[in-house]
Amino acid sequence: MAMSASSSSRALLRRIGGALLRRRSFSDAAGPDSAAAAGYHVAGGPSYMRGAVFWEPGRPLTLEEFHMPRPKAGEVLIKTKACGVCHSDLHVLKGELPFSSPCVVGHEITGEVVDHGMHTPGEIINRFPVGSHVVGAFIMPCGNCFYCVKGQEDLCESFFAYNRAKGTLYDGETRLFLRGNGKPVYMYSMGGLAEYCVVPANALAVLPDSLPYTESAILGCAVFTAYGALRHAAEMRAGDSVAVIGVGGVGSSCLQIAKAFGASEVIAVDVLDEKLQNARTLGATHTVNAAKEDAVERIKEITDGRGVDVAVEALGKALTFSQCAKSVRDGGKAVMIGLAATNVVGEIDITRLVRRQVKIIGSYGARARQDLPQIVKLAESGAFNLQNTISRKCKFEEANGAYDDLNQGKIVGRAVVEITE
Repeated sequence: MAMSASSSSRALLRRIGGALLRRRSFSDAAGPDSAAAAGYHVAGGPSYMRGAVFWEPGRPLTLEEFHMPRPKAGEVLIKTKACGVCHSDLHVLKGELPFSSPCVVGHEITGEVVDHGMHTPGEIINRFPVGSHVVGAFIMPCGNCFYCVKGQEDLCESFFAYNRAKGTLYDGETRLFLRGNGKPVYMYSMGGLAEYCVVPANALAVLPDSLPYTESAILGCAVFTAYGALRHAAEMRAGDSVAVIGVGGVGSSCLQIAKAFGASEVIAVDVLDEKLQNARTLGATHTVNAAKEDAVERIKEITDGRGVDVAVEALGKALTFSQCAKSVRDGGKAVMIGLAATNVVGEIDITRLVRRQVKIIGSYGARARQDLPQIVKLAESGAFNLQNTISRKCKFEEANGAYDDLNQGKIVGRAVVEITE
């Protein structure tokens, strides 16, 4: 059944059809995993659930019934409590990033553990017993590939080869099958915009009772990405000056992480005064409206003509890529975390890059097993203000409208969909 959504959101989803992308076909025959899923149910609970399905650009998300997703070894079944609304999902919905379809989007979740896959090691069951509150990271490391073994889980080969390239988990199979016909539906990360989801245990951290489900959902992507950018990519030190270009959900998280890490100056850059006002409450010492003044020149004025030690680009646009690179001092670090539509290219002054030792660094997420527990501790200590970062809460049935407003720039911080009680 179709979700209720505003007429504007339906119009948006009709408008945002794009170029045809290479996708796995929905006509794939249902296989043995579908039959296994049909016979699975949570002890004392339901045998099916609802999930929000993306079919193709230009078509609204619809709520569909699924067989209860069945976890396999090393995986955990989560009753999803909340799921953040992220620009990465929006890129998929608009056809700007190729991804298998039909699929369930949503990749920053909190929830309650309800089951473990057969043959799951005892240490995982002990760490995440049934009833545990958990938060999930959008990068779900396999733990065994070349990069995971080296501690670079943010480059996990299995995550990119299977989940991002095929919409599956690491046995090459999705865990989502429609209840009506058993057809497979693919998973963007864990496919979190659903009442239940399957998550590899390596991507989970325990969420203490003191942290609420709804606000904590953003820990697994927005905050996770900000933490990785400043801790690992920038290797930020106390006393560094930091500029953040684009202060939406992820960018506003960068402001708070920079403040928590001891930045001397935190400069927020955006084109919306409302977002810049909110940035002040999240740790920004200076704000720059790039629609009213030259952002690069203003950043240099604030930093005595040098530029910042670290600049972070959180929008994924060619213009802001250039601004980010130009905003750093000699020897500074420009960290790019905003995903762009396919084939968007950023330009760089090669001679300045070489002579002035400017470092251009890409950063995608963080390292779940080592970083996610630390991020939870930051939130628990109060160093990260979850309440001020969340600007909207909505019901499961209102997800289309939330993505519509995100596309139109109407969401100041982060929106979160509350899925189950």
